[in-house]
Amino acid sequence: MTVYAIIGGSGLTRLEGLDIRQSLAVDTPYGAPSAEVQIGEYAGKEVLFLARHGHPHRIPPHRVNYRANLWALKQAGAEAILAVNAVGGIHPAMVTGHFCVPHQLIDYTSGREHTCFADNLEQVTHIDFSNPYSEPLRQQLIAALAAEGVGYSGQGVYACTQGPRLETAAEIARLERDGCDIVGMTGMPEAALARELELDYACLALVVNPAAGKSAAVISMAEIEQALRDGMGKVTSTLARVLKG
Repeated sequence: MTVYAIIGGSGLTRLEGLDIRQSLAVDTPYGAPSAEVQIGEYAGKEVLFLARHGHPHRIPPHRVNYRANLWALKQAGAEAILAVNAVGGIHPAMVTGHFCVPHQLIDYTSGREHTCFADNLEQVTHIDFSNPYSEPLRQQLIAALAAEGVGYSGQGVYACTQGPRLETAAEIARLERDGCDIVGMTGMPEAALARELELDYACLALVVNPAAGKSAAVISMAEIEQALRDGMGKVTSTLARVLKG
């Protein structure tokens, strides 16, 4: 039976309903993870949970210790990662409250520690990252969203930007020309590190705002926070369906 781990993003620093049996402070070669790894029962299954930005939400996207987070989950016994991400919508279908299970990504970040294959190697190591997400895990998320009856897209290209600032309208126009459908700040190097550690990985993205230039309105953090509050119940019920199989 697959051991799932959930990485909670903005709006999901705690997994309501998780019957926590143990909280692990995992020592990693890369320092401390964002938070303790919580192990418990959720939707009738054993699950691991880690808050990407810490609890409370305090670590900005460019300061998250992604290597420590993924290493800690692997050490705690995770085999598959369900990553929850809050994103901006670029494609017209990606309206606030819409879900996307991306099938591709483009990395626009810089300066992040992005690989475990850096030091003291016996040989140079490369991974095949042609398809960055686990297709079986993506299909499980898609089936769960369909069963929930929510608006979703079963594919999309995730643009990962550096943050913590939001993008300019010109930058979003560039991302759109590049073929990106949604934009966030935490999709990389998380996905690549999961591949290096041989962990299945898929992303459940919740659109919380139109990207810059996609609406006449000013992007409001209050509106983003409201969209997170409105969407988290659907996020957790979707995750529960995946775990129940």
